Amino acid sequence: MTGSLNASSAPCDIFGIIETITAETPDLAYLSQIEVTLNKTTVSLVLGSGSAKGLAHIGVINWLNHNGYDIRSVAGSSMGALVGGIYACGELDTYSQWVLALEKMDIIRLLDFSFSSKGLFKGERVINVLKELIGERNIEDLPISYTAVATDLDRGKEIWLNSGSLFEAIRASIAIPTLLTPHHYLGKHMLDGGLVNPIPIAPTLSDKTDITVAVNLRGKSASKLDPPGKSPMHHGAMENNYRKKILQFINGLQKALDRESKEEIDLFRVLDKSMDTMQTTLTRFQLAAYSPDFVIEIPRNACNFYEFHRAEYLIGLGWQKADEHMRTAKGSRHN
Repeated sequence: MTGSLNASSAPCDIFGIIETITAETPDLAYLSQIEVTLNKTTVSLVLGSGSAKGLAHIGVINWLNHNGYDIRSVAGSSMGALVGGIYACGELDTYSQWVLALEKMDIIRLLDFSFSSKGLFKGERVINVLKELIGERNIEDLPISYTAVATDLDRGKEIWLNSGSLFEAIRASIAIPTLLTPHHYLGKHMLDGGLVNPIPIAPTLSDKTDITVAVNLRGKSASKLDPPGKSPMHHGAMENNYRKKILQFINGLQKALDRESKEEIDLFRVLDKSMDTMQTTLTRFQLAAYSPDFVIEIPRNACNFYEFHRAEYLIGLGWQKADEHMRTAKGSRHN
């Protein structure tokens, strides 16, 4: 009797198990989605310093995401820290829409004169605008790993900011000497990270990702580039002589910086060229020392340091250079 009971109940148990497994098995579409996610190439992304040229980072990030790369880590200096931090928040689209709408006069409005010998501008206004746009964030709460690099002014050392307030870290990393006042944070006077490490690969060395992609904003100068973008003027009641004079000043500065030969070189040109020369040399050392898997080069003459109103062109340039360098590099690896 016992044997017959076991024999009759066994098929029921088997079918019960089969039914349970079948009911809990995910559908094919879900399995396919998991497979795609698992097969994505994970990336540690290094974003270099370079003032307005840093808007090209947006185009690079968009290209990587569009082509199925999974960015797990970001390290950046100066403008690279700013764009990278906003991406790490998941708010790059919001920032892109804002920066694409900027015109020359909007840039002027974001400048808050410091009236001190420490720097021309305080930098508080632009950071406050970004806080309103993105919201306050702590680095340790971000969905991906993030490091902003700054310079300890008193000790002359590199500082990695990977915890605490995101915007405090960004403000420290973008403090270009003479232009922005040093940022006092964590008991230190901090300056632009590009002074010591314009392309911070080292913070990503411990990442467990498939590849490291570095974006160098001081690539070889291009022989032919699009002319500086023109932003529309404001008209109507808001137009006034003060606005016109400001725009004339900016246009005059642009012409002065574009001039090939000039007997008298102004302060901004000296600062820009000095920083560029120093950081180009440091960049070469960093790339030689750490050899990332891929290096995307943005021409150093893509724009002048203050041309943030050319966002559309610069974002497009970042996409274009990412496409060129990544496809070429991948092709040469497979050969």
